[in-house]
Amino acid sequence: MDLDLIDTHFDLGHIKPGELEEILEDPFAIRFLPDNDRMDGASRYYALGRTVADRHIFIAFTTDGKIARVISARTMSEAERRFYDRNYNETR
Repeated sequence: MDLDLIDTHFDLGHIKPGELEEILEDPFAIRFLPDNDRMDGASRYYALGRTVADRHIFIAFTTDGKIARVISARTMSEAERRFYDRNYNETR
C-alpha cells in the first residue's frame, strides 16, 4: 500500500514517514473497523502498532485499498499501549 503524505496535519519531524509505513505493514498492528458515520461518506480507519525501533504509534487514516492517506499520527497513550501490549502478547 502506498502512503500519501500530502497536506498532512501533523508534524512529520516527530514521526517519520518510514515509521508510518511500518505501522501500516505491522502484522501485529491492531486495526479498528472503519468509522462510517461521517457526513462526507469517507471511511476512517484507526491502527495501533509498533515500529522496528520499538515506538508505539497510533494512526488514523483513510484508504482506497491502494493508497493510505494518514490523517493523524501520534505516540500511543499509556492506556492504548497497555491495550496493544496485552493483545500482542495473546497473538504471539
